[in-house]
Amino acid sequence: MDTLSSGFQHSAVDGHDLLIDDEVIVLVDDDAFIRNIKMFFEDRGLAVVEADSGQALWNIIDRHNVALVLLDIGLPDIDGKTIPSQLKANHPDIAILMLTGISDLQTAMECIRAGADDYLAKPAQLNEVLLAVRKILEKRRLLILNRQYQEDLENANFRIQLMHQLSLKMNTVYLNTVQLDEILQAILVGITAGEGLRFNRAFLAMIDDDDVLRGRLAIGPGCREEAGHIWQALSRKKMDFFAIVRDLQTCNPDEETPVNKLVKKLEIPLTEVGHVLIRCALERKSIRVVNGAANGFDLSGVINLFGADEFIIVPLYSPRRPLGVIIADNLITGRAISNSYVSAMELFASQASLVIEHSRLYMDMQGTISELKKVNNELDKNKNLLVQAERYSALGHMAAQMVHNVRNPITAIGGVARIMAKKNPPEGFNKYINVMVRETDRLENILSTLFEFVDSDEMVKEKTAIYPLVQNVLFLLQKEIGQQGITVNINFADSQQELLIDGDQISKIIVHLCRNAVEAMPAGGVLTIDGSVVGDWFNLVIIDSGQSVDTGLEPRIMEPFYTTKVYGTGMGLTIVERIVAAHGGNFTIQRIDNGTEVVVRLPM
Repeated sequence: MDTLSSGFQHSAVDGHDLLIDDEVIVLVDDDAFIRNIKMFFEDRGLAVVEADSGQALWNIIDRHNVALVLLDIGLPDIDGKTIPSQLKANHPDIAILMLTGISDLQTAMECIRAGADDYLAKPAQLNEVLLAVRKILEKRRLLILNRQYQEDLENANFRIQLMHQLSLKMNTVYLNTVQLDEILQAILVGITAGEGLRFNRAFLAMIDDDDVLRGRLAIGPGCREEAGHIWQALSRKKMDFFAIVRDLQTCNPDEETPVNKLVKKLEIPLTEVGHVLIRCALERKSIRVVNGAANGFDLSGVINLFGADEFIIVPLYSPRRPLGVIIADNLITGRAISNSYVSAMELFASQASLVIEHSRLYMDMQGTISELKKVNNELDKNKNLLVQAERYSALGHMAAQMVHNVRNPITAIGGVARIMAKKNPPEGFNKYINVMVRETDRLENILSTLFEFVDSDEMVKEKTAIYPLVQNVLFLLQKEIGQQGITVNINFADSQQELLIDGDQISKIIVHLCRNAVEAMPAGGVLTIDGSVVGDWFNLVIIDSGQSVDTGLEPRIMEPFYTTKVYGTGMGLTIVERIVAAHGGNFTIQRIDNGTEVVVRLPM
């Protein structure tokens, strides 16, 4: 008792700062000395729990946050020397101070080797016990702090590596939509990964071109485990961070995760300036929500959507405009969000802002390039049309002069020849007069074709049925068709089909095309004319079974004055092309197995 009383009288050691939060010290012994220590410690503000056996110790460890165990070697149910090794194996942060009535150096060394932090022989001064406890707890505190600092350094290294990877990614690729999503996914991984900020969930929403804030991506329970393993995979596989993100497929690509479905319900117009998310984006200030409240905002909508009443909202923005927000919470663990985590979140948000702006600038550049290409193509097209117009103008001027200067003499010669043929000329002169009549007829036809080419009468479009125009043309060519033994097949889906066209002009192209078909079959054949509606177009198809266009000549057959015939001007298809184009249509001519196919497409 003298020893105990001196301990109470002379103690100058205070224990208030030795334990953290709800930590306790466990006294494991069954004699009165331990109870005196308990009273002594409690007077100095230390939380103490007693155990009188080894089994009682394990029960206490299961229920309490134990910082230190004062352990007597001699316990009724177990050898106390076996406990340190078991404690250190399962609870490495629990400190151990061994107590024994045997002052034996070998026993002390066995306890130290088994995992005890120190060894005291009973009876001991209470201040001596408290000093030993203080040293052990201070050492324990230093070890825990050192481990925490080490973890903080590793986490900082994680963030630095991630930022480095993000910077490299942005510097080496042009960010299209797929690559943008990949980098944003990586940023959310950094926010939720165990080596990163360790948030349970992270949501990203972006402002679209229609000025609406919409949910884009999210990571949370269900795919967070993969995010936590990413950096282990990096060291194991020696892969690039983004390769790991793709390799692990953080969120199942075939099925959206619950958090992704959740964030995509988010849709808020920028006009709702009172909404907490919009205010964060527009004012470019982070907002921390604690216990469902933040600066008087109405948070009911966000809390109901995400199911959390404590979270952080960090803005995404570029110098030119707001871009969106990132929302993060600890819904599962309930861990508080400190100021340091707010600052770290802002660092990730700034990187995400750079990525988004980089992508948008690239997409804008691509759009500009596309527009420039369209303008350039239009300029090339207009240049070609201008050159073609100048050629046609020169040809037209020449043809007009020819028609004016040649038609009258040719008409006079033909008229005289026809008169002479009727005057019963002397025998032998008939064949010469017939040659003059035939050749003047041919020249008049050539001049008529040239006149059609230079004719610039204004087109008059009216609703006109195509089928009767085809019938009229075939009636005009009836003589040639009969003499050459040509079979005609007409197939119209609707003989009453009307189009908004200039009937006279369309009749001209049908005449040219049918005449070409007939001339291609001097020994007979089949002329097929089909008419049908295909989508927004009326297709007039003319097929002959005669001599087809030679390979390689297709590009030239529509050039003015180009012809493969012995007789003719080569203007027919040029006139067809011009009339069809004036109607907003197009036509093609191609070889087929048994002849030639011409397709004229006119808009409905």
